Amino acid sequence: MKCISIGDRKIGDEFPAYIIAEIGINHNGDINIAKQLIDTAVNAGCDAVKFQKRSVDVVYSKEELARPRENPFGSTNGELKRGLEFGTEEYSEIDKYCKKKGIQWFASCWDEASVDFIDQFDVPAYKIASASLTDDELLKYTKAKGKTIILSTGMSTLQEIDHAVEILGKDNLILLHTVSTYPAKYEDINLKAMKTLKDRYDDIPVGYSGHETGIATSSAAVAMGACVIERHITLDRAMWGSDQAASLEPNGLNRLVRDIRLIETAFGSPEIRCLEIEEPVKKKLRRK
Repeated sequence: MKCISIGDRKIGDEFPAYIIAEIGINHNGDINIAKQLIDTAVNAGCDAVKFQKRSVDVVYSKEELARPRENPFGSTNGELKRGLEFGTEEYSEIDKYCKKKGIQWFASCWDEASVDFIDQFDVPAYKIASASLTDDELLKYTKAKGKTIILSTGMSTLQEIDHAVEILGKDNLILLHTVSTYPAKYEDINLKAMKTLKDRYDDIPVGYSGHETGIATSSAAVAMGACVIERHITLDRAMWGSDQAASLEPNGLNRLVRDIRLIETAFGSPEIRCLEIEEPVKKKLRRK
């Protein structure tokens, strides 16, 4: 497998897993909550935080935006979607704050204008959500920016993934196995699908984007060879918001990153031999 870079971080089988803390819209439209979530990711030892960016009137139909939906910003779905969107002022602050904290950031862009918007901050990568995997024009537009692309493969067939890979090319692409339910049930996660992706696209790094409530599956994904791990994070799963229940709280994120790094340390060497530190035990316990 060839090595791919996200900024100064190398992605590949011989490198530590790249851990993305997905803030998404869990900031609830509040820049101070966004900063607290960035701090949570930094304190846990994550490599990056990720947001979501949409042009609301492009991504959603007029009918969908007019649909009644009680929320903190009003009584329609449109008021909710607009209330959750950060603009230039907030993203400029996010950019400065992440640089200050020494953590990378980027976003899932749901339309071409959002790609251009995020591009002004010279992010090191772009994420393409599972929902956008079949949006050929968005894929082509994002590829033209010349940055590494991370593509989630939830709710997709192999044929659809083949088509997306054909459009995006293999040079700067990372695939994430995903199950697009929130939260995901363990019996639906199918981690073995990572091997299917690895075998089918043998020169593309493969990782896992999890929406389950615990941490065991994401740790297991690293043990199975995931080069990238992405998990939604929240300050409190009881907070208002559609993605909070499928997110990790600070303590869970801390334990996940700890466990991943311990697993990587334990990988060690394939060589079988008597270790130097085993010699005293060997002398003590063996009869012959």
